[in-house]
Amino acid sequence: MANNSPALTGNSQPQHQAAAAAAQQQQQCGGGGATKPAVSGKQGNVLPLWGNEKTMNLNPMILTNILSSPYFKVQLYELKTYHEVVDEIYFKVTHVEPWEKGSRKTAGQTGMCGGVRGVGTGGIVSTAFCLLYKLFTLKLTRKQVMGLITHTDSPYIRALGFMYIRYTQPPTDLWDWFESFLDDEEDLDVKAGGGCVMTIGEMLRSFLTKLEWFSTLFPRIPVPVQKNIDQQIKTRPRKIKKDGKESAEEIDRHVERRRSR
Repeated sequence: MANNSPALTGNSQPQHQAAAAAAQQQQQCGGGGATKPAVSGKQGNVLPLWGNEKTMNLNPMILTNILSSPYFKVQLYELKTYHEVVDEIYFKVTHVEPWEKGSRKTAGQTGMCGGVRGVGTGGIVSTAFCLLYKLFTLKLTRKQVMGLITHTDSPYIRALGFMYIRYTQPPTDLWDWFESFLDDEEDLDVKAGGGCVMTIGEMLRSFLTKLEWFSTLFPRIPVPVQKNIDQQIKTRPRKIKKDGKESAEEIDRHVERRRSR
């Protein structure tokens, strides 16, 4: 017995370690359904999809027009890779409204909110929103989204990247995504037909604080999350440009005056 005890002890320890390692590996691989996917989009390279995983939380009329659009069904169907879609954005996107200029009636409503309640009139859905939904069908990774929002070739590539985040990512993650770009001064004209130039930073502040985007609505942000975002926005006033141009606050006041007229 004295000779056999050490042998038993020596064998049992590796077996115990092997069993523990196997259990740990099974847990990491999702065995038994115990592990849950990461809640935050800032963890790992796989992004979660918040809200409706089929519609991208788009307005039903916009989505219907995208899916029935010859541009989406024929031309974009041919694009299979992320880089092909990015190239298409570079060459084709000139604004980030959901509808092309003059393609739908808004019953006399004006401004960015014009026609929010008149979505039933339909129209020609924009190239930008067709490509936005095309990106959604590719199920982008975190690295790919970062590639969009830091792209140096076109502000419209960046704009669609930020819009993808606003539509698909958990509201609790939006501040983390947008914070470092709130003072970004790259300009783009967001309006169909031109006439509404803003910086990337101004656009993102609008994404975070306003539900309306021209003639559509973004997914609603829960009230506690929105209050937290509003508080953090107040601690980050827009910076005044150093080249002697008007400050952003002065520009806002001019915009309000034009609206009052």
